[in-house]
Amino acid sequence: MDRKTELERKKQKLEEMRKRRERERQDRDTLKKRQTTSPEPSGAAASGGASARDVEGLVDQLIGGAEARSPSPTPAATSPAIASPAHAEAAAASAAPEVTITTPKRAVTLTRTVVTQTIIPPKELVTYSKEVQTDPLELPDADEALTDPSDVIEVQTSTTEACQTTAEEEEAESQQAQPMRELSEDERQHIIGTQDFGRFFQHASKLMQRALCETDVAVDYREDDDAGKNEVAAGAKVKLTRQFSDDKWSRRRAVSCLDWSHQHPELLVASYNNNDEAPQDPDGVVLLWNTRFNSPTPEYIFHCQSAVMSTTFTKFSPHLVLGGCYSGQIALWDIRSNKRTPVQRTPLSAQAHTHPVYCLSIVGTQNAHNLISVSTDGKMCSWSLDMLSQPQDTQELQHRTAKSVAVTSLAFPLGEVNNFMVGSEDGSVYSGCRHGSKAGIGDIFEGHTGPVTSLSSHTASGQVDFSNLFLTSSFDWTVKLWSQKHQQALYSFETSSDYVLDVQWSPVHPAVFASVDGVGHLDLWNVNTDTEVPVLSEPVDAVSALNRVRWSASGQQVACGNADGTVFVYDVGEHFYQPRTDEWSRLKGTLQDLQMALCLSMTSGSISTSRGQTSGVA
Repeated sequence: MDRKTELERKKQKLEEMRKRRERERQDRDTLKKRQTTSPEPSGAAASGGASARDVEGLVDQLIGGAEARSPSPTPAATSPAIASPAHAEAAAASAAPEVTITTPKRAVTLTRTVVTQTIIPPKELVTYSKEVQTDPLELPDADEALTDPSDVIEVQTSTTEACQTTAEEEEAESQQAQPMRELSEDERQHIIGTQDFGRFFQHASKLMQRALCETDVAVDYREDDDAGKNEVAAGAKVKLTRQFSDDKWSRRRAVSCLDWSHQHPELLVASYNNNDEAPQDPDGVVLLWNTRFNSPTPEYIFHCQSAVMSTTFTKFSPHLVLGGCYSGQIALWDIRSNKRTPVQRTPLSAQAHTHPVYCLSIVGTQNAHNLISVSTDGKMCSWSLDMLSQPQDTQELQHRTAKSVAVTSLAFPLGEVNNFMVGSEDGSVYSGCRHGSKAGIGDIFEGHTGPVTSLSSHTASGQVDFSNLFLTSSFDWTVKLWSQKHQQALYSFETSSDYVLDVQWSPVHPAVFASVDGVGHLDLWNVNTDTEVPVLSEPVDAVSALNRVRWSASGQQVACGNADGTVFVYDVGEHFYQPRTDEWSRLKGTLQDLQMALCLSMTSGSISTSRGQTSGVA
């Protein structure tokens, strides 16, 4: 732009100079005409010519040589006539006002400078659009196929891999060149004794055991095993699939409780009491068994200084395991830590439990849940798993007679977090509430003549709600079926020949439950089929009593533990875990028949009593 402006300015200046010269030429022509019309003497003409030449030189000096003079001679110089002095003075006077005196321009001094170029990138402007934020797909042209970035990246990647391979080969060659130094015995023992080596060896050995137990390497495909599978599927009998026992941690320890994991259905936790023959070992032991593999060792081993009487997985935290101890403490183990001892435990104080804790239960939802524990002195505590230093709430379970209830079992009906049922040592069953105006013990259900060993609420959901039903087992060799709507038992199952130590409803079939007794029998009942005898009675262990029984969440497996520390896992037939659609209606009819029989027995009993009183009076 500056160059163009400079050229325009110069053009204007030249145009002015041309106009000025045109005016001067016109003045000379006018002067020449006047000289020709009025001739002067020769002397005067000579002086006038000199004067004209002086004026012309003055004009050329004033113009300053901006443009070269024209080589053509001026008319005044070549004219033979000589102007008079008067005319010369008039011409000089007329030309004088147009003369402009300009001062010469000052010389410009040039210096050398260093130019520094700085590139400042433009500020990135980030905009938001509700449309899909994706980059447009640009397909490379045919000419750009050789310069595809992916090809460049592949070349760079291959070059990098080749460099890495070369470096690894050089390192391997250098290591082969250097002989391996043999470790001394002290160094070996030091490495073996470190915690890192212990964790590595334990993890590696566990993986090896899983790999070895993954498949049956001794299977013989020539034998026909379909008959046994079909027999189990048809429900003719149960099949023993797993048997867990550890010589160090579970042998000669009675199984006190069993529980299945909610998040990992293959994990089964078992708690054990003390071993009288090994007083130096911990009194309480908790083992996690993996039913997917037939492994002789447990997945995790936990222990504490007091016998563990009850255990449970935390329903909403799969890595936490809880245990109720004989001392009254509640221990919390974390499978993520490398410790076998509890990471948290409740204090031994008057605010918490000071008697054995036989009952643990997790109630609530994912965002709001609590641990409920009950000890044999009738004290119920509510805990937060984040802080076991003190209970959030405590409650003394007492009947109307102000007698403390010695609780041995606890159960919450399906979907309940406030109402509960407890069994006691005196053979009675009590209903209660945790909160509200009727908090505490409510109704009493009397029927057993011995301590209640177990209590199970109906948990199979379906067409009809049977959440008011519950089962109890007792030392009086019976299992009783109850309804919260009646104070007396609806039915009593009396086929056992020893103490009935545990009972539990099936989680999927409305009419099926399992029980174990002191002679080592596992009994499976179906109320819709028969109420006199069990559908299946399996002699699990003829030497030791079966203490606990638990169904898996799918109902396809049932686990039981004996008094010698062995856990048995059975697969059951299809008709035990795949109920027909009419099972709920059939159970409803069966309950009506049982209630009618109960009413008839009560009526006949009252009539016989009245007859006896009448005969006595007579």
